Amino acid sequence: MTPAITTHIDALDSMKKYPPELFYKGELVLLERPKISIVGTRRPSYYTKQFTYSIAKALAKRGVCIVSGAAMGVDTAAHLGAGEENTIAVVANGLDIRYPVINAPLIENIEKKGLMLSQFNDGFRATGWSFVVRNELVVALGDLLIVTEADLNSGSMRSVEYALKMGKEIWVLPQRLDESLGTNKLLSEGKAKAIQDVEVFASRFGQAVESNMSKDEFFYFCQASPTFDETVEKFGDRIYEAELEGSVTIHNGIVRLQ
Repeated sequence: MTPAITTHIDALDSMKKYPPELFYKGELVLLERPKISIVGTRRPSYYTKQFTYSIAKALAKRGVCIVSGAAMGVDTAAHLGAGEENTIAVVANGLDIRYPVINAPLIENIEKKGLMLSQFNDGFRATGWSFVVRNELVVALGDLLIVTEADLNSGSMRSVEYALKMGKEIWVLPQRLDESLGTNKLLSEGKAKAIQDVEVFASRFGQAVESNMSKDEFFYFCQASPTFDETVEKFGDRIYEAELEGSVTIHNGIVRLQ
């Protein structure tokens, strides 16, 4: 039987109703990281797929965990761009079912390296309303929402409604006037901001770091440039070992990756 999370997740207080149960497979430590939700159409253009991947990858380099829904299209590009070890996939079915089948290998890798979440018991198969429930959870987990392509009447636009109610920032990819009518409408109404440059956007969340350190909890904690005292309190002597190895520097009480 798939286990349920027993600790409270503050981010989910923004939901209309806190989930009575939340089942998981994988690394719960990802819930402690900065998170951004990425959603969009199951049938994206090549341009959208390319830039969804690039945005997720750029954010992951800065220690941001990407949240999406494991569906085909934009979701898949977001998970792959982030890397399975740096992503949370929220699904509309029980976690004993890998759906959609075409994404079964991706889902299996996220189970092993990242985090899978569901509000539904084992054996539950996705329905129209369970996708709506899934969408609210995806939005709630992220610090902000990115919609890379969406039609006017789509599940992604329902996610936008949740984001607006929760008071979250919404960002979109610029698109042609006759494409992605949902995101274009958000821009025209001033409800979203456009990502004009991937690196400039991602730099809002810190500096990209290329390090030989293993990408574990300590790495991602240090990527946020914590204070020395915070690092010692959480990891003890690990900080001294990392400094001796040359993996981090400590200057003016701040820890930074090398």
